[in-house]
Amino acid sequence: MQRLSHLSTIIADVGDMFTFIAPFTAVPLIVAILFSEWDMLIPMAAVPVTFFLLGTVLRILPRTNRGVRLSMAMCSVALFWLTCAMVSGIPFILGLHMGFTDAFFEGMAGWTGTAFSMIPSLDTTSHTLLFWRTYMQWISGIGIIAFMIALASSTGLFSSRLFRTEGRDEPLMPSVIATVRAIWKIYGMLTFFAISLILFTGLSLWESVNLALSAISSGGFTLHEGGILYYDNTLLQIILIPIMIAGALPFKLYYNIVQNRRWTFFGDEQVKLFFLFTGIGIAVLTYDLIFFGNLEILPAFNQGVFLTVSTLTTTGFQNANLHSWASVTLLFLTLLTFIGGASGSTAGGIKLNRVALALRALLWWFRRLFVSGKVLQPFKIEGRVIPRATAELEASKNMLIIILSVVTIFIATLAVLQFHITTYSITDIVFEVVSAFSTCGTSTGYVSPDMPIISKWIFIGVMWLGRLEVIPVVMLFIALFRGPD
Repeated sequence: MQRLSHLSTIIADVGDMFTFIAPFTAVPLIVAILFSEWDMLIPMAAVPVTFFLLGTVLRILPRTNRGVRLSMAMCSVALFWLTCAMVSGIPFILGLHMGFTDAFFEGMAGWTGTAFSMIPSLDTTSHTLLFWRTYMQWISGIGIIAFMIALASSTGLFSSRLFRTEGRDEPLMPSVIATVRAIWKIYGMLTFFAISLILFTGLSLWESVNLALSAISSGGFTLHEGGILYYDNTLLQIILIPIMIAGALPFKLYYNIVQNRRWTFFGDEQVKLFFLFTGIGIAVLTYDLIFFGNLEILPAFNQGVFLTVSTLTTTGFQNANLHSWASVTLLFLTLLTFIGGASGSTAGGIKLNRVALALRALLWWFRRLFVSGKVLQPFKIEGRVIPRATAELEASKNMLIIILSVVTIFIATLAVLQFHITTYSITDIVFEVVSAFSTCGTSTGYVSPDMPIISKWIFIGVMWLGRLEVIPVVMLFIALFRGPD
């Protein structure tokens, strides 16, 4: 009985989310009208109508009288993301006559911000559906920022300082809701600036809007089969680099800049790590492409810079055929993809703050092994000493997520290898799975409409797990089969 009450509350909360998101999903109808694609009105209208009807029905379910628990919130978010991907596939079924699996895959790629696609021909696809793909990535980008902000504010390690301005004691904002509202405004401003910059490359407003939405959300969807290479525009690639970086940096820093009227980027540990990994990535990829790929220095540097930024930000744009790259180069790119961008950004991956905390925790544990038990070894975050109990708990949770991420990738790779196309090596498959888990979408070509249907379902699950960083999905399954303690 307690489990049913628990599930009822989770589903009712998801209903609230559906009702909230329904009006926003009606925006692509404007595109259908502007381009006179009248046959797309019903397929596209099916999304907001379905969300509204589902939300209306689910909200009437009884809820528990107990206070909101973190586990229940995680379950609601996991179920919300899964259902959104399903509902968002409806226009592809009705408009392109895609099968349920391919439409669900496209919806999951959109809501997780992954550049993989099951559409057979982008160049013949309607403007409405092309915009719906990039728009999904854009609204899911702000959604994941809001979720991670709320999640981070609940931890014992960061709750007292995450939303405080540098050198000040008062809270940055009175509540998480106010924080998210401010982030929404900043997200909109960054998107507007991105569109303006891309317009300078000579692209049309239509192309600029779609690329900007995709880039700032770390999504990676493009309007053409050839992707970024279709434009044959070096200036465009140069301009996309800072836009991708902007989406992958912690959004709380943008608020600090607006509030304090001063640049504070490089005071943040994640920003320092991001540019450190970017520098290393550019150097290694450029070297490998020269000596293993036999490229000239300038083309090698161009590909090295663009793909380092694209994979580390998990955007998924690519300006090279990765299938022809040496295995060692592809494995290094896999590592960058797995790391990803900053927490509190639109990027995927295990996140830079998790890498920093893991390294700090390992050093702390090893120091304690080689000193007397009576000697205190402080654990510091942002110059502040963290109580031992809190440090051990948060470090353990951090390592748990990293371990679960590696295990997920390992199991998924083994499963895909049972059905993989023989022209692709194990290195290619590992890269594709990591790219899906980190919601990047950079590809060697394995992920396509021709891949085995079982592999498609595996990739759907991996994208879902990766976008929500595993734990919420695990909590959902625990709630379904076991219930609360």
